Amino acid sequence: MGINKEQLLLKFRNDPRIISVMAVDNPKQLPSLTDGFDTLLLIVTNDLRLNNHTTNYIRDDSRIQERWIDPTSIEQWIRHGVNRNILHWLLKGEILLDQNTYLEGLRHRILEFPGDLREHKLLIEFSHFLRKYLQSKEYILDDHILDAYNNILEALHHWARIVIVEDGYHPEITVWRQIRAINPGVYKLYEELTMSKETLKQRVQLVLLACEFSVMSKMERCCEAFIQILRDSEHPLSSDELQQHSQLVEIKSELPLLLNKLVKKGLIKEVAVIIDEQTSEIELRYTSV
Repeated sequence: MGINKEQLLLKFRNDPRIISVMAVDNPKQLPSLTDGFDTLLLIVTNDLRLNNHTTNYIRDDSRIQERWIDPTSIEQWIRHGVNRNILHWLLKGEILLDQNTYLEGLRHRILEFPGDLREHKLLIEFSHFLRKYLQSKEYILDDHILDAYNNILEALHHWARIVIVEDGYHPEITVWRQIRAINPGVYKLYEELTMSKETLKQRVQLVLLACEFSVMSKMERCCEAFIQILRDSEHPLSSDELQQHSQLVEIKSELPLLLNKLVKKGLIKEVAVIIDEQTSEIELRYTSV
């Protein structure tokens, strides 16, 4: 019969620590979205001590999970893709309480998908794509077919997410259902990789070839946010400075590989700076073209 949300709200309505409350009911086809609970209550709080606080309980014969989170953490989840369920919660959930229309405004901004967030998402997805694509290439050369398959499947997943973002949408949990409507060609490659009658090696090689021509050509477009950071800097930046940059936190481990590829493609410049004249030690720094 479900929970009585009006009665449930009585315990939240006059709590000064609470900004907003959202209820997300368990979708039977994707129970993992609510960790298997009948209802997830997302409680936005201004009390940092309660951030990431979780409570599980039963009420009205329903299994309920309460998740408390502060606004800054929600923004980070959306921007950095830390919790991919958050988009489903915010777009599909029922807003029960909303001081200063906080959740309504956030929902509106997500649907708008502003350009800076889109550029940021493209950079993240391309960085992860590049790593998986190159690893698959190496594995296929060494005849580690299953490892090559696993990595190219992940690379294809990032490719799909790139295409979805380019089309102006947030990637959902069910990416392949989403991509089928947006770009049947990418979905067809997924089918070829997973269901074709060709040998596993041939299937991997086919997708690697497609990646080489279709996605690598997107490097400049997908890395625009990164190149802009170099343009905005008054001096060439070291690898360490870039890894500490607030906008590059999520791709910290991918940066060395990305830097090398961007230099080889002539999209950024490598600058040699002498840091120790006695040992002739030279540091490599990076700037825009």
